[in-house]
Amino acid sequence: MRPERRETLQGLVAGAISLAAVALATLVSLSLFVDSSTLILIAGLFSAAFGLGARPLVSDFLSGVGFIFEDNFDVGEKVEVLGVAGGSVLGIVEAVNLRTTRLRAMSGEPCTVPNGEIRVVRNFSRGRFSTANIKIAIAPADLSRAISLLEDLGDEAVGQLPNLLEPWHVISESGELGQQVELTLLAKARYGKAGEMRPRLMKLVQERMVIEGIDLAG
Repeated sequence: MRPERRETLQGLVAGAISLAAVALATLVSLSLFVDSSTLILIAGLFSAAFGLGARPLVSDFLSGVGFIFEDNFDVGEKVEVLGVAGGSVLGIVEAVNLRTTRLRAMSGEPCTVPNGEIRVVRNFSRGRFSTANIKIAIAPADLSRAISLLEDLGDEAVGQLPNLLEPWHVISESGELGQQVELTLLAKARYGKAGEMRPRLMKLVQERMVIEGIDLAG
């Protein structure tokens, strides 16, 4: 088991045990002063009243119990919780307990999200790749040569740049043909490496363009 998953389960299981212990201790204490039939009636009435008056709280606890069996996110992972108060919360998971999940926002402040409000989670720490797309603009007269050059260079780049997962794809997002043509190179980098890969891709393309005598427009 991953250390992150173990830490997450420890918080959830500890919360579940504490809740069960408090409930059991309360029932045992009441049984010393109330007979069993009355105790069952009181417990039933209390459960119904609690269920109606504290539905959000019950939802939080039930969702927390569900997290024990699911593996959507763990402590230490970067996630975005969508749909919270009409918006979203982005941050690093610091703690998960039976009722709430605590995140540390990217700007540094702590955020506490009730488990019952967690419906959609975007987990950035479990991505398979990052996009390192770059755009170039060329003169229409160089379009044919540029496409051929870029397609061949995409195959070469995989060998020269270990963090590039596959040859890039050359597309035109706008589909417009005017004084200049804008091409986009759709590149997949190893997860978390897009930022450092992008300038290397730009350097590689620019150097090859210069060698082939293709000027970048603009």
